[in-house]
Amino acid sequence: MATKIRLQRHGKKGKPFYYIVVADARAPRDGRFIERLGSYNPNTNPATIDINFDKTLDWVNNGAQPTDTCRAILSYKGVLYKKHLQGGLKKGALTEEQVESKFQAWLDQKEGKITGKKESLSTAKQDARKAALAAEAKKKEEKAAAIAAKNAPPVEEVEASAEEEVEAPAAETEADASAEAESAE
Repeated sequence: MATKIRLQRHGKKGKPFYYIVVADARAPRDGRFIERLGSYNPNTNPATIDINFDKTLDWVNNGAQPTDTCRAILSYKGVLYKKHLQGGLKKGALTEEQVESKFQAWLDQKEGKITGKKESLSTAKQDARKAALAAEAKKKEEKAAAIAAKNAPPVEEVEASAEEEVEAPAAETEADASAEAESAE
């Protein structure tokens, strides 16, 4: 029996969610399967992949062929790299300690890349939010200035009232001066 490691689609239209399963190659896509190995959610960023590493490695070592997408997922999680290292162990090129140290170093590097991507996404999101708030504040100030300009009296009236205010204090100072002169006499 030819077994495949493939995706079984679930979820609603436009929001897929997949189970990673081992199934007979002749079974329908969403039909009968032999064993469920994990899940894959492409709706998150980065995609959420949850697999049972040991069971998946056993199935790959027993000859189950992954589909192209599952091959990429298994490669991303390190299953295929672990199989490659175990092949070197069987041939005598590597020892068990070397296999474990190389695989652990690969896992640490991979985890660093994933956390770096998550951090860059969160900082980009925060920068976008700050830019949006700044743009909104600028727009609000422009609207307030436009409303103030609309509600303010026309420029000609302002100039005329300013001239009247200048003339009125001048007349008052002249009257005050004449009153002081009369009182001094």
